[in-house]
Amino acid sequence: MKNKKFISRRFLAGFIDYSIIIAINAYYIYSFGSLNDEGGYSVTGFKTFPIIIFWFVYLCVIETTFSSTLGNFIVQLKPVDLQTENKITLKQSCLRHIADVLDMFFFGLVAIIIIKNSNESQRLGDLLAKSKVIENK
Repeated sequence: MKNKKFISRRFLAGFIDYSIIIAINAYYIYSFGSLNDEGGYSVTGFKTFPIIIFWFVYLCVIETTFSSTLGNFIVQLKPVDLQTENKITLKQSCLRHIADVLDMFFFGLVAIIIIKNSNESQRLGDLLAKSKVIENK
């Protein structure tokens, strides 16, 4: 049996999750940042920590606690351990999302190529974390 790739659903889930992250971070930067020389707002120093903490909590802690992020929940997907198909650990979730920058390069083209060529339909983050994405039934 051929593994399902779920490329459209995975793309939509990532779009939902990162839209939330970007919107909340933009609000935070606008609210707590300083006007810079280019006319935009920015945060520096300790004010950058809430951005990193929010990213970690939203993607890693929530994914580990509830078996999916909001985006994956909406499209009915969830990441699982590659071997056991049990919930992923916090370490696996962090490894999955550390690679998001590379996976989303060229509007997700890197992830699509890797998913299409992977036996278990894994993207780079899944390969690093030894995880895969399955349907959440």
